[in-house]
Amino acid sequence: MRLRTVLATFTAGLAAAACLTAAGTANADPRVTNACSPTVSIDRFSDVLDKTTYDGTFVGNFSALALDGRGSLAALSDRSSLFGLDARTLAPRKAVPLADENGAALDSEGLVTDRDGTRLISSETEPSVRRYSTDGKILDRLPVPAALLVAPAGRATANQTFEGLTLLPGGRTLLASMEYAISGDSTNTVRFQTWTRTRGNHFRLAAQYAYRTDTGLGVPEVQALPDGRLLVLERGFTTGVGNTVRLYLADPRHATDTSGMENLTGQDGVRPVKKTLLTDMVTCPSLGATARQPQPNPLLDNIEGMVVTGYSKGRAKVLLVSDDNQNAVQTTRFYYLRVRV
Repeated sequence: MRLRTVLATFTAGLAAAACLTAAGTANADPRVTNACSPTVSIDRFSDVLDKTTYDGTFVGNFSALALDGRGSLAALSDRSSLFGLDARTLAPRKAVPLADENGAALDSEGLVTDRDGTRLISSETEPSVRRYSTDGKILDRLPVPAALLVAPAGRATANQTFEGLTLLPGGRTLLASMEYAISGDSTNTVRFQTWTRTRGNHFRLAAQYAYRTDTGLGVPEVQALPDGRLLVLERGFTTGVGNTVRLYLADPRHATDTSGMENLTGQDGVRPVKKTLLTDMVTCPSLGATARQPQPNPLLDNIEGMVVTGYSKGRAKVLLVSDDNQNAVQTTRFYYLRVRV
């Protein structure tokens, strides 16, 4: 989502990191923990793609990341483009245009590479989740609960709908996170919608859960872990101050199914998704990063995409990316984290 309109609004390892010398990339000394918190550390960051183009397409506006199973990284732009990036260097390999059934642009926000290589992509315009072939052809469209549609069709607000998208362990359940609350729910309560896989790789509507955000923050991304828990990003922006970005560990396994509940305000007995703060990224070392606008930590920007790229020594390797909104004062920045979960 283009956050400035709302709030006043992977990794090759340490050896490869030591070899990276591109501007905006910090070396990772294995003797330095670069701790953000007791459970999260940052190895390095890279601004190598900031304000670049590939095959005539602006490289940026990144809203989601995914592994594609072929040694490369998929990066989704919210301006209707899907990029293939080299997983080590981040160099673009291809750019695929996306559109809806009428050929109109998407506000594409969430991305999953399914087990057959096709892409599940959410757009917060309606909102929607569609299945695309690797060349950008629409193959399927998933049902969406009426209440989650943008008003007047439903109770959601434009540009505040499906942002995060992830496939749960086993590949049978897809989960999408709303960014902000729908009308009738408490302002800090967002809905997580799930679908269950059926025959022919179609999906039907399944359980829905309530997730409570910190005051003023929304949910731009979710990623599933092998045990069924989730990594959840919460993010906000304050003019003149900058971004707030927090990483949570969340567990939906014992949450109440709210799919039959019209309103989530004042409801008794509703167990929301349990969450535990892993880090507020303002506490991360800046690693020499610079910012073009006020930030409480110059490392921060409009972080919106996240993918788990592997596991090493009891920690998940997590790659984040910021959405620069094609704005001169924002930066396309990749962040390489290690997270003990």
